[in-house]
Order: sequence, then C-alpha cells, then structure tokens
Amino acid sequence: MIAFLRGAVNHVGVDHVVVDIGPMGVTASCTPATALSLRVGDHVELVTTMIVREDSWTLFGFLDSDERAVFELVQTISGIGPRLALAILATLAPDELRAAVARDDFATLTKVPGVGRKGAGRLVLELKDRIGPPTGGGATAGGMLTPATWQGAVTAGLVSLGWSAREADAAIVAVTPLAVEMADPDIAKLLKAALQSLDRS
Repeated sequence: MIAFLRGAVNHVGVDHVVVDIGPMGVTASCTPATALSLRVGDHVELVTTMIVREDSWTLFGFLDSDERAVFELVQTISGIGPRLALAILATLAPDELRAAVARDDFATLTKVPGVGRKGAGRLVLELKDRIGPPTGGGATAGGMLTPATWQGAVTAGLVSLGWSAREADAAIVAVTPLAVEMADPDIAKLLKAALQSLDRS
C-alpha cells in the first residue's frame, strides 16, 4: 500500500492531481476542493489509499489521515464504492459527516450526489456507533483562486460530482455574495457553499 505521496504538482485536473516524484508522475484522484486548491509547481504531501481491481489500480489522495479514514470507513457500507465515498467527502468534511450522522440529519446527507433517503438511512444506521463524535478539526483545502477564475472552478467541481450545468449555474448565483466578501475567493469554501445550496428531492 502507498501510504503517502510527496512531490511537486505536475498537473491539476478537476478531480485529480499528478505529482512528480522524480522518475515518474503519479495520478491521485481527490475531491475537487483539494485538486483546485493546488497549483502546478506546488510541493504537496497527500496521504493516500489505493483501490485495486482486476482492471485498474487507482490511488486516492487526501489532505490528512482523517479524510482517508472516513473515505475507507464509508466504503464498508453496502452500495458505497470509491466514487460515492469521494463525493461524500467533497460535500461534507469529516466532522460535518459525523455531526449529520449523530443528528440523524437526512437533509444534509442527501445533499451528496448519489445519496437518497435510503442511502442516508444506511449511513446513519451503520456509522452511528463507528464514526465517532466530531473532533473539532476538519480538513480545509487551503489555497485561493482569483475572482476571475472562481466561477469556472466551482462549476467544474459541481459538474464533476454529477450536478448539471444548469444546477451549477444556480449554485454560482447563490454563492456570489459570499465570493464578493472575500478578497481572494477560497475555492474550498465556495464549493462547499455551492453544494449546500443545492438540494435534490
């Protein structure tokens, strides 16, 4: 198992980064907030976990070990694979997930693309005694985007998580007042606010 990835960022996508570790570049899938908080040339260290299947080996990168632990834990629930686990972390920080589970907060849990009411019920039932209480920490993606680029970055992040372009446009309108208040728009905060503004039935 590859426990962490350290090196210079060679490429940044909406949902992945390529890290130059010397003689090779390694692709790590990650949340849009994590990916879009990084820039080419940044030195980064991501904690990682690898999913090995017959037809693929996929490395997932996280800002800290708590994110990785939650990513691995939610996949023990029937019906939740790596893609949905990553969508959960893209929508809710680990402590936000812990708080939602503790409160039986289905409204918050169903904001995750791909999680309906039944899925939220499974999360509450199977995680309540295992995920623990909020730790008071919580990862932040860090890094800032300029006002000229935040709309495109947030839109790309939402679309990559399964929202339509029309829904993304509505979310951009909803979070614009928050962005205006920021001297340098923070993509992690704006993406989270955009996700929270979307509520599927």
